[in-house]
Amino acid sequence: MSSSTALDRLLQCPLRRSRRPALGLLFAIILGLPIQASAQDLLVFAAASLGDTLQKVFSAWEADTGNRAVASYAGSSALARQIQQGAPADVFISASGEWMDALETAGELRPGSRRDLLGNRLVLIAHGSASRRVVLEPGVDLVSLLQGERLGMAMVDAVPAGIYGKAALTSLGLWADVEAHVAQSDNVRSTLKLVASGETPYGIVYATDARAEPKVSIAATFAEDSHAPIVYPVAILNGSRSPVAADFLEYLSGDRARALFAADGFKVLD
Repeated sequence: MSSSTALDRLLQCPLRRSRRPALGLLFAIILGLPIQASAQDLLVFAAASLGDTLQKVFSAWEADTGNRAVASYAGSSALARQIQQGAPADVFISASGEWMDALETAGELRPGSRRDLLGNRLVLIAHGSASRRVVLEPGVDLVSLLQGERLGMAMVDAVPAGIYGKAALTSLGLWADVEAHVAQSDNVRSTLKLVASGETPYGIVYATDARAEPKVSIAATFAEDSHAPIVYPVAILNGSRSPVAADFLEYLSGDRARALFAADGFKVLD
């Protein structure tokens, strides 16, 4: 049985909270976690855009405390749905307040643990290391800019980067023209790969994503008032049994983690 088929079957069956620990290893395999993960490791569900930096934070945390953390990275919407279905994560870091709101309303978050951790910027990227700059303003002809190709975006009605991107294009009066020319992907890092590989000439991602990929360049930065603020909230999940989950949240706000986030271009909020 393929991992995707197994996951589909699991997500069709509501899981009782008491079964979460027993299913931990199975979910770890299905979600593509490192095979070295053990029941003692802190399991973090995190937005795909955090991947590179969060691994650095994990390494620093292990060096400082001796505790290990592993992560499952995906679009925030997919992770939130997996949590709602009983996936055994300890901590969730979303790229959208709305998905965290949904989990909080459903009683999935440990009361008092939620906080806003990071901010980001939204950019238009181009394939190659030296693209020409694009002026993002009402009336700009993005369709002609694409030259018959497509604009890479994360899913515009589900994934935060796609939602922010659609809102930004709508605010500029550009969405109606470009909508039919969008290639949607399941998370922002997939969009980044599309542009880096040249499958799409342009894409909309976070500034930190563009910074992490040498095969793309920033063609334009969207005005911050063209979309809702990009905020990454973090919280401990109510079903967590980890004795170090609260310590990890505190570590995320400490000097070493803050420096790592800032060095990779994130705006540290708390």
